[in-house]
Amino acid sequence: PGPHDANDIAGKTVGIVGAGRIGRAFAQMAGAGFGAHVIAYSPHTPPAELMQIGIEPVADLMELMARADVVSVHSVLNDETRGLIGAKELAAMKPSAIILNVARGAVIDEAALVRALLEGRIAGAGLDVYSQEPLMLEGHPLSPLFGMDNVILLPHLTFFTHEAMERLELETLARCREVLAGRPVTVKSPDPRLRAQTTGVRFEG
Repeated sequence: PGPHDANDIAGKTVGIVGAGRIGRAFAQMAGAGFGAHVIAYSPHTPPAELMQIGIEPVADLMELMARADVVSVHSVLNDETRGLIGAKELAAMKPSAIILNVARGAVIDEAALVRALLEGRIAGAGLDVYSQEPLMLEGHPLSPLFGMDNVILLPHLTFFTHEAMERLELETLARCREVLAGRPVTVKSPDPRLRAQTTGVRFEG
């Protein structure tokens, strides 16, 4: 690509799949920060909640895939979302659209994504997560994407900072002290599914 082959997202439509905490933070950057129109497919989020923060809720994933200039995936991985974006959904995208996955690799059918990119049916992709990690140059489902000018592959390592590792060690020690003192172990998660299936612990967040 030439030095001026990039595009602004101002005035474009950014589609978010999964408008949780991270998805909403990204929406804020894309919308208020860069002037994009943000739509979201987030079936477990009340539409009014999204509209209050400037996101247009979309009830149908196929509609989002067809409308968005940028599709950004932020869903959790579970039985409902595994393979959520497959060949049919990718085929609905504009030829000029790109897809980003910063959620979990298996939310997207990676074989279908490779085909869509190799055949030039979508403009590009940016991936930070993979169904098999670590990513490898050979013998990996996404190995064919290495060297493509329109694909950015990141190593899913943004949390490996000195400060993050120190926090992890301190949190682990704190949980060990709780066990040794006979106190309920603290779990820092707002996930309602985890709360519903876990007992004998203390939730924060």
